[in-house]
Amino acid sequence: MQPFEPQPSDQAGRQADPYAQQGGWVPAQNTPAASYAQQYTSGSYPSAPPAAYPAPYGSYPGVPVPPAPPQRQPRGLSPFGLPARHSWEIPMLVVVVVLTAFAYLIALVLLATGNFDQYVLAFAAAPLLLWFGRGVNYASQRVNGVKMSPTQFPEGYQMVVDAAARFGMAKVPDAYVVLGNGQINAFASGHGFRRYVVVYSDLFEIGGAAREPDALAFIIGHEVGHIAAGHTSYWRQLGMFLVPFLPIVGNSLIRAQEYTADNHGFCNRHTGASAAMGTLAAGKYMNRLVGFDEMADRAAVEKGFFVWMVNALSSHPVLTWRMWALRDRSRHGKLFLRPAPPAGAGVPAGGYASSYGQVPASPPKSAL
Repeated sequence: MQPFEPQPSDQAGRQADPYAQQGGWVPAQNTPAASYAQQYTSGSYPSAPPAAYPAPYGSYPGVPVPPAPPQRQPRGLSPFGLPARHSWEIPMLVVVVVLTAFAYLIALVLLATGNFDQYVLAFAAAPLLLWFGRGVNYASQRVNGVKMSPTQFPEGYQMVVDAAARFGMAKVPDAYVVLGNGQINAFASGHGFRRYVVVYSDLFEIGGAAREPDALAFIIGHEVGHIAAGHTSYWRQLGMFLVPFLPIVGNSLIRAQEYTADNHGFCNRHTGASAAMGTLAAGKYMNRLVGFDEMADRAAVEKGFFVWMVNALSSHPVLTWRMWALRDRSRHGKLFLRPAPPAGAGVPAGGYASSYGQVPASPPKSAL
């Protein structure tokens, strides 16, 4: 919500969030309660939901993905309930917001006493700068991006609609495809009452026919998850304005948010987690050659000060830790210290499955 922008009020007189989660889901029939409490430990990465969830999903019939969550379903790390928020996200958010508030206060005091420079002016004008920047970013997508719709990129559009429904959102965010020029990226943002997802064309290509549509559904679920979790809120981002000036604390909050978004992506299409991480690791053509388990296992053995430093200064969890968290659904992803393998864990008998001799996925054929 932006300053001076009216917003419809609910019955209690409070301003209503059009992207807030709703509670109108019909409870699933004959759903065993134990399914929602199921935990996945390392080495037991689920390949499909249990037989209690046979319904096909979205535009890809036959893909075994859990249905929409029943009303008041508790949050967790399994793919069968509502996605959980990372355990460190709110504590880190409180720390960052408090530090940002002190920074605003100091900037106002310095401005009032005439002792100011470009940083003081930037903090004093932060509400306006953030509002202006979000507006320009949104306008750029509207005039340059290809908006997903039932007639343009219909598969991706349906994935956005399905993800919004999966997370109980009252309003489906806009979605755009923009020229990637080789970059593998996607992001979510907003302006005013609008929320939107942007997928770079190179990343969108992984969802083409005979390729990895599940990976694209995971990534779109991840980005829609940022919106569902409130990460794109103007007021939240204003409270996080100091993040670029807090190299470790600020980045830790962003990493916690990424883990939360991964939980949403996993909830939306858990069968695409492996291919999505493979795409981030090796690109859109080599993703099928990445050994997910082999790379995830390295999270527990790659150690040292510089490994810790690379993760601590990163805005996203390093890929090995991220893969470990997506495979081990019994606990939240590690934010500061590398994961520890369970007792007796090691390389599986016979070694890892080899991709030797396989060929990368062929690029999509030109329609011209």
